[in-house]
Amino acid sequence: MTPAVDDTQPWNALTLLAKDFKPDLATWFATDPARAERWTFSAGDLVVDLSKNLITDEIVGKLIELADTAGLADHRQAMFSGQPINGTENRAVLHTALRAPAASSLIVDGVDVIAQVHQELAKMYDFANQVRGGKWLGFDGQPIKTVVNIGIGGSDLGPVMVYEALQAYVDGPSVRFISNLDPSDLWLQTRGLDPATTLFIVSSKTFTTAETMTNASQARRWLINSLASRGLVDPASDQAIREATAKHFVAVSNNLQSVSDFGIDVANSFRLWDWVGGRYSVSSAVGLSCLLAVGQANWQAFLAGLHTIDQHFQNTAAVQNLPLLMGLLNIWYTNFLGAASHAVLPYQQALHRFPAYLQQLTMESNGKSVHDDGSPVNTDTGEIFWGEVGTNSQHAFFQLLHQGTRLIPADFIGLAKPADQVTEAGLAAHELYLSNFFAQTAALAFGRTADQVRAEGRPEELIPALVCPGNRPTTTILAPALTPSVLGQLVALYEHITFTQGVIWGINSFDQWGVELGKQLATQIAPALAGDQASLAVQDASTQSLITTYKRIKAEPTTSNLR
Repeated sequence: MTPAVDDTQPWNALTLLAKDFKPDLATWFATDPARAERWTFSAGDLVVDLSKNLITDEIVGKLIELADTAGLADHRQAMFSGQPINGTENRAVLHTALRAPAASSLIVDGVDVIAQVHQELAKMYDFANQVRGGKWLGFDGQPIKTVVNIGIGGSDLGPVMVYEALQAYVDGPSVRFISNLDPSDLWLQTRGLDPATTLFIVSSKTFTTAETMTNASQARRWLINSLASRGLVDPASDQAIREATAKHFVAVSNNLQSVSDFGIDVANSFRLWDWVGGRYSVSSAVGLSCLLAVGQANWQAFLAGLHTIDQHFQNTAAVQNLPLLMGLLNIWYTNFLGAASHAVLPYQQALHRFPAYLQQLTMESNGKSVHDDGSPVNTDTGEIFWGEVGTNSQHAFFQLLHQGTRLIPADFIGLAKPADQVTEAGLAAHELYLSNFFAQTAALAFGRTADQVRAEGRPEELIPALVCPGNRPTTTILAPALTPSVLGQLVALYEHITFTQGVIWGINSFDQWGVELGKQLATQIAPALAGDQASLAVQDASTQSLITTYKRIKAEPTTSNLR
């Protein structure tokens, strides 16, 4: 049985520290001039200031003791060495091998997985160079101008986040992304495209993911119908359809038979391994669309950035180990101070999909209610991760952060330089942008007292509404610029934060069985929507009523003007 984390000496000590805890950041900074320096750390290009968190030396010391008690160092070594730490699926967890240098080696079950990774990378680079160099030609001999990535979950959230973040580095084909089973997603993403210059990447490890394969089939139909309308393909010829598909579809999958059955040449299928979890897969062939957009050199820089933080997490002492410390801070807020959510606030428009990416990484990983041995947990696990970019977020929900009644730790991510070359006026705007970045963390930390409001000459009756209590915890992450390497560093930072929390809670951060039930029920409900009365009869009363209402509404005339 897994030892209960809440029945250890460090946990009990932290419980006592939290019982009468009264944070006072203003006093702490006033009495400790070195606080900012002592709690600022570096990893790669990232400079991270933890000083505005609700921590003392004693609290952090006990958190590190908690990590030691939970065996974090051993768990970390087990992950990096390829032991099957994903117990429910008996799998290793080796996303870190995806970005290890070619000169390194890691033997798992008699196989050098890093050699395998670099063999696949070489195949990806060769393919990318063909597409980017105009040598990969579509069915009628034209080069590819647009890539459409079809995937869902980690096969979508990672690539779309990276593609948006690295827009300043895109010098290859443009990329669009289809993930939602809603047919309007495919319609919107293919609208205006020339099928003769479009390449689809179908990303599914098993090549059976319902949403992905449905969208892939619809995309193939769109391609064939469009080419047929130009007289380029005979839609009645299976051979012609297969030839067109082979020119315009490639796969990221392990299921080569299903890839071939779909019409994709297996030579154009890129491999995933069982030890690559979906939400940890962006540095695998799942990121092929991004490689096509930014090129080999930039992709290698992205992988190098990931590896930089892998090395920091693996080799740095706990007192300076950023992913470990940040994960422990999240434990402190979640389990001892009652925080339920965590805000991530990038002050860089190119990172606008980063909070959504972290939602899957953190909540699918640590949204668990049993230990990795199946016994029930006795503590809260996981956090609700959410956020938005920069000043947009200030004008949306910062009121809650400043004056609300809930404790919401927040990570602020800032870049010293803009994402790309801008005008002199743009540089000035960037300075103004960063002034907001620095001001918000100060305002959240130190607030505004009634006496300060009074000194501003405000009416007495308004003073209670203008007071900001402060002591709202923030972490500030600074980097020089949003380069491919820095983006990789940010991704790996949060991967290892998530891992740290999972180890402390004694849960399996690498399975996701909870998402299966709804999918199973959907397959049972689909026949009822198609009119099968027996399938309808076995549904619960609410679902029966909703299906009946849906069918009635569907049968009513549509009054909107669709274009």
